[in-house]
Amino acid sequence: MKIRLDHVVKTFDTFRAVRDVSLDIRSGALLALLGPSGSGKTTILRMVAGLEYSDGGQIFFGDQDATDIPVRDRGVGFVFQHYALFPHMTVAENIAFGMKVSKVKRDRAAIEARVTELLRLVRLEGLGDRFPAQISGGQRQRVALARALSVDPKVLLLDEPFGALDANVRHDLRRWLREIYHELGITTIFVTHDQEEALDLADRVVILKDGKIVQEGTPEQVCRDPQSAFVMKFLGDANVLPAEIRAGVAYAGGASVAAPGIADGAGEIYARPADLDWSAEAPGIGASVDRVLDRPDGRRILASTESGVQLEFDVEPERAVKAGDRGFVTVRRAKVFGAAQTAA
Repeated sequence: MKIRLDHVVKTFDTFRAVRDVSLDIRSGALLALLGPSGSGKTTILRMVAGLEYSDGGQIFFGDQDATDIPVRDRGVGFVFQHYALFPHMTVAENIAFGMKVSKVKRDRAAIEARVTELLRLVRLEGLGDRFPAQISGGQRQRVALARALSVDPKVLLLDEPFGALDANVRHDLRRWLREIYHELGITTIFVTHDQEEALDLADRVVILKDGKIVQEGTPEQVCRDPQSAFVMKFLGDANVLPAEIRAGVAYAGGASVAAPGIADGAGEIYARPADLDWSAEAPGIGASVDRVLDRPDGRRILASTESGVQLEFDVEPERAVKAGDRGFVTVRRAKVFGAAQTAA
């Protein structure tokens, strides 16, 4: 599957919702489109579905140019955030609906057999006669997925599929969706702004900002080697320390971090809470503890450096640290970005 898109939204102030997006998605892949609100994620998904049309570029399903194929004939399954189930239809009728209106005709027995198969797949056996209002939110989302799968789509599209559910249900459904994906092997694209969801589920992650791809790769690649300050910050908590870069080394207070290939001058050191530590003795960045937050699996330290930079980092639960302590923050791991990378 190949996608090359450019899309201008016509409003009073015309803006480019998607700019020169180019993706090559292998057959059977599970791809996550990840980014903040307004980054173009849902616009791309809707263009793949045929619900919106691009101003330039093409969409291929294998060797077939699907760019101008109407949505009904495109062969995609779409699962929306808010289920979009027909409230007056039973669970079984909702699942069967796509097959009944499809150009591919099936007799009643074949439709009933497929509904039974899908109810088993989504673990809702015995609930076919219930109405959407009689089942939970998580179950309704499973029905929506079964309905999308009923027409044997070439591509499955999921738009924030778990966004309307509480955290525990989302966690369970993520594991379940991955199992379904492994069983069926359908090329799947899903949109989310939840970093953990994307990293848990996807084979590849595409990170968008202002309608453009800023980085793509495996979850390991985007986590371990973020290519810009934006990606580093977007993928989780990140402490930022102003630094001076000289001869391939970034200096901040009493800390130094290797910065190969980065031009001399101002820059920033980015470190996640697990990348920093606390020591009563130098060397390190002089700081004082503002607050200690105790959690079941550790302690979160909130500290301020001598220059006023606020930092958050984690230590083991038995570490003796209290508010008011003075000491040094040490850097275990970090990523350094120069001025051009922090502006991107």
